[in-house]
Amino acid sequence: MRKLIVAATASCLVVLGLAVPSALGAMPTSNAKVVIIVGPVAGSTSFYKSDADAAAAEALKYTSNVVKVYTPTATWAAAKAALQGASIVIYMGHGNGWPSPYGPFQTYTKDGLGLNPSAGSDNSTTKYWGEYYLARDIRLAPNAIVLLHHLCYSAGNSEPGNADPTLSVAKQRVDNMAAGWLRTGARAVVAEVYNSGMWGGAAWYVRQLFTTSQTVDQMWRSNPNFNNHVLSFASARTSGYTAKMDPDGVNKAPFGRSIVGAAGLWTQEVTGTRTRIAATASQ
Repeated sequence: MRKLIVAATASCLVVLGLAVPSALGAMPTSNAKVVIIVGPVAGSTSFYKSDADAAAAEALKYTSNVVKVYTPTATWAAAKAALQGASIVIYMGHGNGWPSPYGPFQTYTKDGLGLNPSAGSDNSTTKYWGEYYLARDIRLAPNAIVLLHHLCYSAGNSEPGNADPTLSVAKQRVDNMAAGWLRTGARAVVAEVYNSGMWGGAAWYVRQLFTTSQTVDQMWRSNPNFNNHVLSFASARTSGYTAKMDPDGVNKAPFGRSIVGAAGLWTQEVTGTRTRIAATASQ
């Protein structure tokens, strides 16, 4: 009876034409470049580095092209050199987004990277390189994805201790934080504020990108921390792109998850995996 139920379920999926995430039939090999950047975050630095190391260890299972740029030597020069041609970018550090209490808005320091002002300075002093520099100086690989983890403002959230924003302000923060990265050639920007490791964090995303066949949107929705409170809106900053948020509440804070991306981007388009795909439903 159990076999009949499984077979019937698989048949329904085919008839209905549902898109079902698939697992790659063999361990994929890829030349995809993975760049992991950890900026100075004072007392949180060791935790961020540990979380980044978990993502790096996962990436090394599938590609040898993994580059780490960590504080206290995470300067703009080092980050800029490493980022060229990257297929997966992971950034953990301070977020300097907009709208925020620190006006006025300008693109030289907002919505980019918080890095060391000079190599070997310390793990606290931060210099911000905003979306202007991302758009001007960085060229990622075709179909690249950017994963922003633990950043203030990235998913619409505020800094710890500050009041939650309105939904309107949160939407602007999500849209602005993605804008510079999308001008580097990235096709999707994911922000996860609270998740870490294999529990929906960067390491989890790396595994999904290299070992499954699904759209990036499906991947984002399959995160173990998915709230099923998705709201969507057209990006005001990047024509043709759609932003989505998945707050803890329905259309309200806390805000901790977002994605801004092009429709129809698949995981194997990001990583360039070419191994045979076997549908999970038939296994």
